Amino acid sequence: MTEAIEVLVPGGEADPGPPLGPELGPTPVDVQAVVQQINDETEPFDGTEVPVTVTYEEDGSFEIGVGVPPTAELIKDEAGFETGSGEPQEDFVADLSVGQIRQIAEQKQPDLLAYDLKSAAKEVVGTCVTLGVTIEGNDAREFKDRIDGGEYDEIFVEEAQA
Repeated sequence: MTEAIEVLVPGGEADPGPPLGPELGPTPVDVQAVVQQINDETEPFDGTEVPVTVTYEEDGSFEIGVGVPPTAELIKDEAGFETGSGEPQEDFVADLSVGQIRQIAEQKQPDLLAYDLKSAAKEVVGTCVTLGVTIEGNDAREFKDRIDGGEYDEIFVEEAQA
């Protein structure tokens, strides 16, 4: 019978202690092997809380499913701040580059409703608005309008599939 455990772990920094150890201890899986595979698969998220699902069988075999952290967490991690602005329209807490927006959009795209990278980037920029984050010194709302106007198509529009 297949069973599953869902936990949040810091990317690349999981260990056999809580929350994994107590959950996996009573199961037939090799806890160290699970921890190692989780760390290998979550390393790109470098300390950011990542949702992980461990599915295991009675014979000790297991599979790891790694989710994507919330968009706000990816933005905070990339920009290096802890808390968003209390007045995001007036008090800005950080600034991101267009390249950083693209990177976050690429990481987050599988979990978003967006059907392409440009739409994913617009969703990321929307989260920047609520956190009080500017993009290359510009208000995130203005940046979104510029994306809509096609100014950044060379960055956010993927090449057509052959």
